[in-house]
Amino acid sequence: MARLVAERSDAIAPLAEVFREHGYEGASLALIGEATGLGKGSLYHFFPNGKEEMVQAVLAEIERWFDEAVYAPLRDEVDANGAIDAMLDSVMDYFRSGRRVCLVGALAVSNTRDRFSQAIRGYFVGWVDALHSALVRQGRDDDQARLLSEDAVLAIQGAIVLSRALDDPAVFQRAIDQLRGRLVVEGNHNKGANDDSH
Repeated sequence: MARLVAERSDAIAPLAEVFREHGYEGASLALIGEATGLGKGSLYHFFPNGKEEMVQAVLAEIERWFDEAVYAPLRDEVDANGAIDAMLDSVMDYFRSGRRVCLVGALAVSNTRDRFSQAIRGYFVGWVDALHSALVRQGRDDDQARLLSEDAVLAIQGAIVLSRALDDPAVFQRAIDQLRGRLVVEGNHNKGANDDSH
C-alpha cells in the first residue's frame, strides 16, 4: 500500500525504494506513482524536472543520513573504536543485513553514472575519508589507514552485491564480522587519546 504523501519530503523514502529495486531506467512513472500514491501531475509539482530531480533528492537524503549517522561520528568521536563499531552496526541496519540495494553503488555502475557523478563520488569519498580519520586516531599509519578504509568500503559494497546475488544475508553478516575483526582494535588502541591510562 502506498504511503500518504503530503509534501515533497514524504516522497523521498518510497522513491528511494523504487530506484533501488528497479534502477533509474526501470523506475517508470507508474511504479513511482504506485509507491508514492501520487499522480503524474503531483509528481511533477513536487519534482518539476522529473526522474532526474527525484534521484537527486534521494541522493541528497542518503548523503544527509550517512553524514549524520556514519561520517560525522567517524570524523569527530574521540573513541575511534566505538565510532567504527557503530559504523558497522549502522551499515548492517541500513542495508538490512545485505537485503537492501545500495542505490549509490547501483548508480555508480549504471549507464546513468555521469548524471549523478558528483553525488556518487561525494558518497564514496566521504565514507573513505571519514573512516580514514578514525583509523588514524586509532593509531594507524596514514597510508595503512587509507588502504584499510578503501578496502572496508569495497568489502561492504561487494558484500551487498554477493549477498543479494546469493539471496543469503549470512554473506553480508560474515563480511561485517570480518571487517569488525580487522578494524576494531582490542583494548582501545586510541593512541591519540590516552596511552598512559593502561
